[in-house]
Amino acid sequence: MTTAPFRPPGGARRAAGIGVVVVLHLLAGWALVSGLAREAVQWARKPLEAVVVRDVKIEPPPPPEPPKPPPPKRAVAPPRVQAPPPPAYVPPSEVAPPPVEAPPPIVATTPVPAPAPPPVVAPPAPLAPEPPKPAPRPADIGVACPTQVRPEIPRRALQEGIGGTVRAQALIVGGTVKEVTILSGPRVYHAAVRAAMLQYKCSAPDGTLAVQEFQFRIE
Repeated sequence: MTTAPFRPPGGARRAAGIGVVVVLHLLAGWALVSGLAREAVQWARKPLEAVVVRDVKIEPPPPPEPPKPPPPKRAVAPPRVQAPPPPAYVPPSEVAPPPVEAPPPIVATTPVPAPAPPPVVAPPAPLAPEPPKPAPRPADIGVACPTQVRPEIPRRALQEGIGGTVRAQALIVGGTVKEVTILSGPRVYHAAVRAAMLQYKCSAPDGTLAVQEFQFRIE
């Protein structure tokens, strides 16, 4: 069993179409009253302007001009050298005859005696050499210098406990000791021994050498 499709009645269709027409008329009337229709008509009447945009092509700059070649150099001709003029002719001068020389005068010469030779002086006789000085002779210091001074013991030797034997040599001149030579012994006693021996009174002849020993004991 088949069913037929539902169809609205014909009166309803007509009512709907009339409603649509009425609505369109109302909208047209409202547009005319509000002026929208006029603006739409004026806008539609304006001519359409077509703007044609052209592509602008930028041409590249022209290439630089090639440099001009330098002007050719002109050849400079060498300066002309003029030859010097020939020398002027000079007539030869007259040559005078040489003068006649007079004979030289005659001079009379007289013989002059030769001078006498100087007397021969004999060289002076050589001086006799001085006799050698006698070498200093050693002597006993006790006999050569009877007056003696005892040397003092230095404070440094006492503090450090340094003892020993000092051997010294004295040169006697003019009754006194002129020079003292330390031969051996601790150095701390050298100055004391030299100061004591220079105060000796001696009776030995000049140039006498005397040796003396000094013993220092620190107890």
